[in-house]
Amino acid sequence: MQSNIGENRITELFGNSTGKRIAVIGDVMLDQYYWGSVSRVSPEAPVPVVEVNSESIRLGGAANVANNIASLGAEPFLIGVVGNDRNGELLTSLLLDAGFPSEGLYVDSSRPTTIKTRVIAHSQHVVRFDRESTADLDAPAERRLVDILQNNIDGIDGIILQDYNKGIFTRNVISEVIRLSRDHNKLLTVDPKFKNFFEYRDVTVFKPNRRELEQAFGVKLHTTGDFDRYGRELLHMIRAESVLITRGEHGMMLFEKSGVVHHVPTRTRSVADVSGAGDTVIATLTVMLTAGAGIGEASAIANFAGGVVCEDIGIVPIDPVRLKETMLRFERDDSEVGTKESVRYG
Repeated sequence: MQSNIGENRITELFGNSTGKRIAVIGDVMLDQYYWGSVSRVSPEAPVPVVEVNSESIRLGGAANVANNIASLGAEPFLIGVVGNDRNGELLTSLLLDAGFPSEGLYVDSSRPTTIKTRVIAHSQHVVRFDRESTADLDAPAERRLVDILQNNIDGIDGIILQDYNKGIFTRNVISEVIRLSRDHNKLLTVDPKFKNFFEYRDVTVFKPNRRELEQAFGVKLHTTGDFDRYGRELLHMIRAESVLITRGEHGMMLFEKSGVVHHVPTRTRSVADVSGAGDTVIATLTVMLTAGAGIGEASAIANFAGGVVCEDIGIVPIDPVRLKETMLRFERDDSEVGTKESVRYG
């Protein structure tokens, strides 16, 4: 398979992404940061004392996926649940400030808005604490989320299911969203977690990471052969068109329904923080697919995007200019940029 992505093709795909409308269904949350420095240990306990210099709050979870979609020039339509609380109001306000529609958010007074708070000193995470509910949605909330998608699906080019195991993706929600996507012939990509992992059947692309794959199968994966075996088995079990396994510093492995496996080498130059990289990968992958990229092209571009955001501290959306510059730099400096070893399995 020819997988080099030249400058003209990159420009074409980024141009085609403009105006594509992608629904992101999933666990929306806030990412809060306290930034500071450490110069002493507490006399009360053997823990560092962080002197806070600044704080910030950003869109997180499925909302960060939406943020990445917008950065790439497409239009996100976010569908999720927030609490009837101050954080829910703040999240809605951030969405409006970013120019995103908020009518896809359902307010559920029985659960809090998810917020992850990170303390960072000298560019290192010191601690993170989460405020959230992981209880499954009740039946009225399930129905409301599905209705929101159904009422908007005609104007949507693709759908992302972004799961963080916060209770949004019950079996009912998963089956109904998949039914709607198939009935309306919509591209459907999934970034799963371990709960209900095998319920995501008949989707376009299923994108677990190494840890999620290990949890789902109850195994430890060490060698390329291990990934070959369980990638093939997963593809067969859920009947996806493609399975894309992200392997951190070892890149990705793409399993296609046709029987070909592609090994995608990592393109990260330096890793400062892996937070949010998976969000960027699924957003970039889906945007590129709606723009007309083949699955191999889309995976290669998404791989670059994930590497770029890992170079920054904190959750940040992909910068398309920086992404294109990075891809073109590899194109110039490495004649094998984006190439993959491909094998056929029976």
